[in-house]
Amino acid sequence: MSFWEAITGSDLTRDWKAFEARAQALPADHRVAWEQIGTHLFSHGSFTGRNLTPIADAALGLLEEASAEGQGVHEVIGDDIAGFSAALAGEAGAGNYRDRWREQLNRNVARKLARLGG
Repeated sequence: MSFWEAITGSDLTRDWKAFEARAQALPADHRVAWEQIGTHLFSHGSFTGRNLTPIADAALGLLEEASAEGQGVHEVIGDDIAGFSAALAGEAGAGNYRDRWREQLNRNVARKLARLGG
C-alpha cells in the first residue's frame, strides 16, 4: 500500500468494490446474507476499517463456496447472522467499539492512578 492509498483510502474502496462485484454473482439469498454480514461487521472496524478486509474476504469466500456446492445460507451460517459476524470478528481479534472504549478508559484510569500513587 502506498502512502497515497493509506491517506485517501483508495485501497479500501477498490477492495470493497471487488467484494461487491463478487457478491453480485451469488444467488439472492446469499447476497442478502452478505449485506447483513457487512452491516454487522462494521461495528468491529478500526478507524480506517482495514482490519475488516480479510474478515469480509473470508466471509464472502464462505458464501461463494456454499453457493457453488448448492448449500443454502442457513445451512452454512445458521439463523443468527449477527452472531456469526461477531464470531468472525472475535476470532480475528477485532473487538467492537465498546471494547475499544473500555480499553481506553482502563488505560486512562490506570495512568491517573499511577500519577496519584507515586
